Parts: sequence; structure tokens; C-alpha cells
Amino acid sequence: MKTQVLLSWSSGKDSAWALHVLRQDPTVELLGLFSTVNRKYDRVSMHATRVDLLRRQARAAGLPLEIISLPDPCTTEQYGDLMRQSVAGWVAQGVEAIGFGDLFLEDIRKYREDQLRPTGIKPLFPVWGIPTDELAGRMFSAGLEAYISSVDLRKLPVGFAGRKWTKELVAELPEDCDPCGENGELHTIVTAGPMFRESLHVRVGPIVERDGFAYADILPAMD
Repeated sequence: MKTQVLLSWSSGKDSAWALHVLRQDPTVELLGLFSTVNRKYDRVSMHATRVDLLRRQARAAGLPLEIISLPDPCTTEQYGDLMRQSVAGWVAQGVEAIGFGDLFLEDIRKYREDQLRPTGIKPLFPVWGIPTDELAGRMFSAGLEAYISSVDLRKLPVGFAGRKWTKELVAELPEDCDPCGENGELHTIVTAGPMFRESLHVRVGPIVERDGFAYADILPAMD
């Protein structure tokens, strides 16, 4: 019997690679994706992914997508309540595990484990512990494509926002920046890779600086 799994979908390269890894696991049946979206901006938090593009990603992955709408601002308590409501519904539907694309941040992993422990749902971390320079290399070799949708201006200059995440770009990163941006240096929107049935064609819109971050508007390409 295969484990019934939902995947937390950030829209970025790490959750996309987690999808790729889970699909190669014969003990897993992927039921779908879920994403949290900022209700005020109608975008994925931090990644700033438009909901339209999020839905296109799900179609390219061939999986249903559930959107959890978050208020802005959203307190830790509000977030926890909304997630508990969603998880309770998933348990009733037979979901047995939730996959995450976390790479090495122990505090985030512990938070997820603590939140899921009372529910009976098992957290899965299919890309956990892979050295991030090695992981980036695997992604590039497999043809994964992504665009940088936001950067932390305390760690990177605004010019990185909106650029394609490539091997050459990673070589430009300061030495104290993680190649995959796991410490929050950058966030991405994935547009192609082995986890998709088709590539997404996008264009880069305006770049906005707000609250210490630079956000690039990644839009579906115009026909």
C-alpha cells in the first residue's frame, strides 16, 4: 500500500525538486499540492508568485492544487489555526503524509514536526541534508529552470531580482550566501524541469522594493 502524500508547494525550485524526488519513490502516491497565499496581494508569500502562475505550475505538474488563503498581516496563531483546519480536512480525506522542500534549517523542520505530531500525519523531507551546492548541480543537470522572484536586500543587491537562477548566477553569489538561498537570501519561481509536463513561458515585470526585500513580478508571457 502506497503512502498517500500531499506536497507543500512554495512555487520555487526546492519544492519542485521535492516533487521530482517523491515521484521517483515507489512507496508514495502523490495526491496533490497545497500553497499558502497572501489574501491581500493574492500571491505566495515571499516568493510573490501570482495565483494564475501558481495554477499553471500545478497543471504542468499534472496535480490538483489547494490554496490556503492567509490574512495580511497574519499572526502565528492565525496561521496555526488555518493550517490545523486544513490538516483536519486532509486527515478525513485519507492523507497520511505531507512533503516539504526544506533543505537544512533545523528550526523549521522541528516546527513542522511539532505541528503535525498531534494529527497523525507524517512529515516527509525528501531533499533534506543534500549539500546545497550538490543539489543545485543536480537541478541544473536535470534541466530545472527558475527565476529569482525576491531577494533579501541585506544579503544581495537588487540586481539579482528577476534574473534566471543559473549556474553562472550561483557563481556570482557572495561566499556567505547559500547556493539555493535556503537562509532566505533569495526565492524563486520554477518554470521548467523534470517535474513538469511542459515548460511555462514567462516574462519579468516591474521590480518593487518593500520592507527590505526586492520583488520581481514574474508574469505569464504575452501571446
